[in-house]
Amino acid sequence: MENIKVAMEKHLDNLTKPRGSLGKLEGYCIKLADIQGKVPPEIKNKGIYVFAGDHGIAAEGVSLYPQEVTRQMVLNILRGGAGINALATGTNWEINLVDAGVLGDEFPPDSELKPLCNFIRARETKGSRNFYKESALTKEELQKSLEQGKRLARDAAAKNYGLTAIGDLGIGNTSTAAAMLVAAGFDPNDMVDRGTGIDAPMLDHKKHIIIDSVKRRNPAKTGESILENLGSSDLAMMTGFILGLENLKIGCVLDGFPVTSAAYIAWMINPKVSNWLFAGHLSKVAGHKPALERMGLEPIVSLDMRLGEGTGAVIGGHIIELGVLAARNMASFSEAHITDSEKQEEKY
Repeated sequence: MENIKVAMEKHLDNLTKPRGSLGKLEGYCIKLADIQGKVPPEIKNKGIYVFAGDHGIAAEGVSLYPQEVTRQMVLNILRGGAGINALATGTNWEINLVDAGVLGDEFPPDSELKPLCNFIRARETKGSRNFYKESALTKEELQKSLEQGKRLARDAAAKNYGLTAIGDLGIGNTSTAAAMLVAAGFDPNDMVDRGTGIDAPMLDHKKHIIIDSVKRRNPAKTGESILENLGSSDLAMMTGFILGLENLKIGCVLDGFPVTSAAYIAWMINPKVSNWLFAGHLSKVAGHKPALERMGLEPIVSLDMRLGEGTGAVIGGHIIELGVLAARNMASFSEAHITDSEKQEEKY
């Protein structure tokens, strides 16, 4: 049986264009064809999962915003007023907002909320604990969160998504992401950034808190130990979601720094995850680029974004879809009665 990647490349070369002339769009098509096991690949439906959760480390004054903003932003997305609502609508993504550990009581029933997107109640904790003072999650909470993420991967398959994306929402999540990656071996100076836009003194404080927290927790350099000691329920669910996509033939587009930190933990557990991951964009946050590079992922766009919520992922995913549309809808040389080159073109 012919290799899927080779077959997809032949399909692209037979379309009415110079060979390789769609550039990186062709590479995205080839990778998605390999993921789906289908030439050409197909995206009938696509869905983004925005994981919302609170982070105990916010109590150490590492963010400009109070923790109640997480809950307020959940309600904003449910009402259709957030950045992800605007961009997902414009690029035809279905939004799945996941309560993956928001502080406070359970949200009111859908009959009262009247959500304008899918609302998935999957919380295993009411926020993570403050890892400056204690481990962020118990072993049981971690395992339940990972399993919830894997369950949501199966949900994506049941919804017949040809492409998925992951977004994040939660005050303090860049601190959690940085701590996890520092524990994984990255330089703190490369990982700790301004997040929501903190000033220089606050940045120094944030860096101190993260470095000291990693020393205090001193987790083993395994994905699960890092999540337990320095992670959160929402990042653990993202990790489980990515791991759970194995063998489901669904690609996944990553958003910014917090999502990429969860992807990196998944990569530590199973390096094969890079085979079904795309980097939607390169965010403004400093630690994003080195984490992507370590996993061998090249960002699709670089727009200096740092909003989160999956906004960069849906833009990158839309570009992947444009490549798929070209691969599926362009005529071949024979269909269009156009003479192909008699000589083999050099791709450049």
